[in-house]
Amino acid sequence: MSPLRRAGIAAAIAATPFALAYRFALVYRRRAGFPRPRPLSIDPSARGLAFEDVVVPSPGTRGLPAWFIPARGGEPGPGVAIVHGWESARDRTLPIAEFLVGAGFHCLTIDVRGHGANPPETLPVSAGEFGTDALAAFHALIERPEVTIGAIAGHSLGGIGALIAGAADPRVAAVVATSSPAEPNLLTRLTFSLANLPIPGPVAVPLAWLTTRVYLRPRGHQVHSVSATASLTAHDRPVLLVHGSADDVVPPVHLERLLAAAARVARPVESLIVEDGRHSWLHEFELYRRTVAAFLARALGGPYSPAEAADRAAAVTALRITDPEESFSGTTAVSGGLRSLALLAVPNPPVPVPSEAHGPTEVAS
Repeated sequence: MSPLRRAGIAAAIAATPFALAYRFALVYRRRAGFPRPRPLSIDPSARGLAFEDVVVPSPGTRGLPAWFIPARGGEPGPGVAIVHGWESARDRTLPIAEFLVGAGFHCLTIDVRGHGANPPETLPVSAGEFGTDALAAFHALIERPEVTIGAIAGHSLGGIGALIAGAADPRVAAVVATSSPAEPNLLTRLTFSLANLPIPGPVAVPLAWLTTRVYLRPRGHQVHSVSATASLTAHDRPVLLVHGSADDVVPPVHLERLLAAAARVARPVESLIVEDGRHSWLHEFELYRRTVAAFLARALGGPYSPAEAADRAAAVTALRITDPEESFSGTTAVSGGLRSLALLAVPNPPVPVPSEAHGPTEVAS
């Protein structure tokens, strides 16, 4: 065999793992990048809230469907833009709006692009789009004549979006980020885990690095621009980070990483661990409602004292809306889910355990 041919064979062998990883990343992007449609089931009137249907302009969309929910009879005062998580919609944020309105804050809640009443997207949706839409929601909120100062509250990917938007506009007076992933690479590895992909750790780390970049490329995002950590440390306005101690979707280690990043740059951050709280529905815990309402009252200067805002929020039950609990569609074992992607990345992978053996996760809220 000639030296040239041997060199060609060696190069082909060396390139094979990268080719498999790149193929994995492309298929991952197609299967995980497009949220499953979830129609709205109720509007604010079902919770006894007055509201106005509005459309929020956001770049790259035809306008985001939203509800403006006034507090205190529409008297001028502070407001909060609310951003839901992946495969959720604005109706699932209504319990949050309930207790925030009870604590005196005007609320505006949107359907992020590709979610709720929006049409499907043709490019993958990432934390970058959640950030763009969170900022658009804040702009729509702060332009209301009823709103004198504004904050953003987001859950999960909506929490990343809230942090991104908070870093982008100094008029965002405060951010509440609940159950938020810390870093894009960690988020990608998290979806590997949620899908029970049998990818060994030494493979998962570089694979997540590549997959994250391939995922973000169609919209031109850079990893740092969609990072909750980078956004958190980019300014010093008030931020409250909340996580459930029993979160099995985005584990509390993500909160630890965010707090560690803030500590490295001496950035003050408030935080709360909700004992026995999982990924979603933390608003059902009185401690969560009290803490969020008091934080916002301090950061926004009213309309009530922090203690009174906390009491008012605690008096609202804020129960979750009744709809089916479903896992993130990308992690399912059905055809087109991520679990079959192991065949592209791992030689002779074990047969995935059927999804029925795993309880439903709480990704979508």
